[in-house]
Amino acid sequence: MKKLLYVAVLLFILTGCGNMNNTPTKKVEELLNKYQTNDIDVVSDLSDVLMGEYNMTDDERNDYASFMKKHYQDMVYKIKDETINGDNATVEAEITVRNYADVVNQANDYRSSNPDKFDEDNSFSSYRLKKMKDVSDTQTYTLTFNLTKDKDEWKVSPLSSDDESMLNGLYGVNDYSSDNSNITTDESITTDETNTTDEANITTDETE
Repeated sequence: MKKLLYVAVLLFILTGCGNMNNTPTKKVEELLNKYQTNDIDVVSDLSDVLMGEYNMTDDERNDYASFMKKHYQDMVYKIKDETINGDNATVEAEITVRNYADVVNQANDYRSSNPDKFDEDNSFSSYRLKKMKDVSDTQTYTLTFNLTKDKDEWKVSPLSSDDESMLNGLYGVNDYSSDNSNITTDESITTDETNTTDEANITTDETE
């Protein structure tokens, strides 16, 4: 009898824990924690994006990568609401990040007005990153994460470009498409039931 009771309790704990981790809120928390902990998927995606920016030297790519990893680590978030409607759900979360938009816009404007100031010995990428490192102001945004249930597993849908910009602290940066200042990657961070990870697109920008 005691053995049967032990087995029943064990099954309850195992199945209960599995269900507890498979909720829309938990999935969003797992996704945001991946940023905060510099999960290998986040770091790999960031590296791929920076490797595609040919105007940067290897040292500049490393500087930007270190800067963005610290940015993600410093992000603070709070889950505000969860709504489930059948196999669809939304989760609202507040994130607080440093806000680089103003200094990036100012740097881009300065380059536009003073193109002769930047050459091989005075890289614009380094100039802009130096300005970003001086930023201490933060901004709080509300992000709405959409989720769908696939084979009883909740999965986070790809984020909008605005939400990605907010995560990167670049919401409000002007579109300088003519000078290739935007870097975008369509690669997703995917997770499954085994490693408790989620799907999300990370978009970084040369402005990072």
